[in-house]
Amino acid sequence: MSGTTTAASRCRREAGAGANRWVVLVVLCVSLLLVAVDATVLHVAVPAVTEDLRPGAIELLWIVDIYPLVCASLLILFGTLGDRVGRRRILLLGYALFGVASALAACADTAHVLIAARALLGVGGAMIMPATLSILRQVFPDRRERAMAIGVWSAVAAVGAAVGPLLGGFLLEHFWWGAVFLINIPLMLVSLPVGRWLLPESTGDGEGPWDVVGALLAAAGLFGVVLGVKRLGAGEMPLSAYTIAPLIVGAGLLVAFVRRQRRRKHPLVDLQLFARPAFSTSVGCIVLALLALVGLELIAAQYLQLVLNLSPLETGLRLVPLTFAAMAAGLVGAKLLHRFGPRTMVSLGFCLTAAAVIMLTGMGSHDNAPLLLTGFVLLGFGLEVTLFGAYESMLSEAPQSQAGGAAAIGETSYQLGAGIGVALLGSVMNAAYAPGLHSVRGVPAADSAAASHSLGEAYEVAARLGGGSGEALRHAARDSFVHGLHVTLLVSAVLLLLGAVMALRLPRAMECGSPAAGFAEVPGPREASAHLRAESSV
Repeated sequence: MSGTTTAASRCRREAGAGANRWVVLVVLCVSLLLVAVDATVLHVAVPAVTEDLRPGAIELLWIVDIYPLVCASLLILFGTLGDRVGRRRILLLGYALFGVASALAACADTAHVLIAARALLGVGGAMIMPATLSILRQVFPDRRERAMAIGVWSAVAAVGAAVGPLLGGFLLEHFWWGAVFLINIPLMLVSLPVGRWLLPESTGDGEGPWDVVGALLAAAGLFGVVLGVKRLGAGEMPLSAYTIAPLIVGAGLLVAFVRRQRRRKHPLVDLQLFARPAFSTSVGCIVLALLALVGLELIAAQYLQLVLNLSPLETGLRLVPLTFAAMAAGLVGAKLLHRFGPRTMVSLGFCLTAAAVIMLTGMGSHDNAPLLLTGFVLLGFGLEVTLFGAYESMLSEAPQSQAGGAAAIGETSYQLGAGIGVALLGSVMNAAYAPGLHSVRGVPAADSAAASHSLGEAYEVAARLGGGSGEALRHAARDSFVHGLHVTLLVSAVLLLLGAVMALRLPRAMECGSPAAGFAEVPGPREASAHLRAESSV
């Protein structure tokens, strides 16, 4: 009798969640907006942060990259912990930490304090991101409805990315750079009580203990791998133990994590998911898409401000078409997925994005607004089509009981691709930029070496030199930056075309209403109600 009562109450919870699922989606989208705005708002503020705090080249990389690094390292830990102790609970704790870290970042007076605050923001983001996707997976068991929900969810991510640079540019026009972090606090103050009131609590099956050791192995391993790639991306040559050690240690810890999961009866992450082509290919597509593109927005912001001499607000406005095109793709993504299927949708998305990147190689030392507008629109639409199809396929392959772990894997691949992408593209950019400044007429070798670190530093050296040599250095640095931008875009295009080939392993058609083979699907609202009536009659 107790078993019947438990089943009935479970069905009541599921039916209730289904009845309010669109309201729940709104709350989850606010959660995503919180993280998405913070991920992009700093891009237009980098020159202002550099001028005020004067970080070194490595510190500047840390300021930009510490957020995705910490977030990627902890996603599996908090995603699987949410499956055990409650996804809503982890989400609300993430809200609180995000607000506190935002206040700390706004008040930072040194580069090290800002790095620490950004690290705390990464912890909060790691608590928020997998919880939003796993709760979405729970309240939308029907695949067609879930595809629509993911489309809205991803469109909000695009809105956040659009609002970030625009709002950041506006704030920089009127306030100091720390104001870009203060915008998180009102969102947190609204999200905490509303989330506690409206969001349903959910957990996984709860079988077996939570693997604390495995979670720490995954976090430390991912941190080490991305940290090693960051140091390689910073151009630390010749290679030393300081650079290689994090890669070796991180890879070793990840191998130990995989071996531990295979031995456990109740693993933290079911590695059998990767044996399914749709799941493993989706994860790979997410990594490649972000690997190819995440650094481009940062480089584009520097290009618009330092080469075209646009203000932060004007820079934000120039980036708006990219993210609003992504928003449009998210809203029509469900229809595209139903018509073309995951394979065609993701592959064509990669190809469209690669075409946009190649088009943007037409950017030069002078403004070409129509080219930038067209390229950014195609770039945003193609990228969102790619990520939408990959995320939907990945999430649909996972059972509801492991929704947190699956969402964490997806978000880990996103953040891992972002962290590696900044390092990789930054390394390509530096390698193509620096040689052009080695022999500028009238510029001492020491000044040339300092100018080769970044375009902003080259402008500072040129201003200090003054006269003809300063002007020559300024022109050489600008031309070298544009050359480096072209090389970086071509490397990104190659990675995107590799993604298009990889996507051919995805299913040809979208299988609506059927669970992944071997997995029991969660009943939808109608099925839950029917089950409840049957239990009541018994």
